[in-house]
Amino acid sequence: MSPLVLAAATSCSGSQVVCGGSLALAAPVAALAGLLSFLSPCVLPLVPGYLSYVTGLSGADLAGVEPDGAAADVRVDPATRPAPATRPAPALKGRRSRVLLGSVLFVLGFSALFTLYGAAFGGLGHALRQHYQGLERIFGVLVIVLGLSFVGRVPWLQREARVHRLPRAGLAGAPMLGVLFGLGWTPCVGPTLGAVQDLAFSSAAATRGALLTFIYCLGLGLPFVVTALAYRRALGVFSVIRRHNGLVLSLGGVLLVGVGILLVTGTWDTINLHLLRLYSGYRTFL
Repeated sequence: MSPLVLAAATSCSGSQVVCGGSLALAAPVAALAGLLSFLSPCVLPLVPGYLSYVTGLSGADLAGVEPDGAAADVRVDPATRPAPATRPAPALKGRRSRVLLGSVLFVLGFSALFTLYGAAFGGLGHALRQHYQGLERIFGVLVIVLGLSFVGRVPWLQREARVHRLPRAGLAGAPMLGVLFGLGWTPCVGPTLGAVQDLAFSSAAATRGALLTFIYCLGLGLPFVVTALAYRRALGVFSVIRRHNGLVLSLGGVLLVGVGILLVTGTWDTINLHLLRLYSGYRTFL
């Protein structure tokens, strides 16, 4: 990060968490990276299992919470399925609340962990701000490697590392399962999260690093919640996305490699500088 950009970026204080162009450029990149991670073949096929685990409901029960009262699950025989009117309204309402709460608790679990990462990297960036230019180039190369890993071009990063000791299924274990999800490494989540942490480092502040990573968590986590509330419809969308897994991976790879190139060449700082000038005198607080 150039001295001029760094001086402008570090001028924020207190409640001025979003300052100038530093997050205006990085925030949409983080959100898109989170969404692409959710749609990736490492995460998308596992979503039904995660949702069933954190809610304690079967796939048929998850599908049955949709308000139109249509098929509880496509695998259920229509001849034996109860009519919508026979399902007690209070039970349906309680099931929807359970699904919403379980999915939100799961997302909060990994969001809390990832946001701590962002705060740590942002704080480290602030501590090492005198060495930004060299470190930013190094991190740019790392982001390029992570982008290539996302599309499977770095074999040694294609291994998965997961915590296999799981908490009890249901709402009580939902936050802990989210934390365990965050502690693992997959070829689709690890590279995007790593790239966002590099951007958190470049943000040069713990608050901005935490906020940037939380935005990534929104991109990754909100689709979980939406899927939980529209499970049957989501399964149809998933089948379409799975047929285009290559496109999802390509988009993610291009995004990460592109960000890495911008960091290595210093173009990221140039764009930030233009945005900082654009936002000169403007402050946003949360």
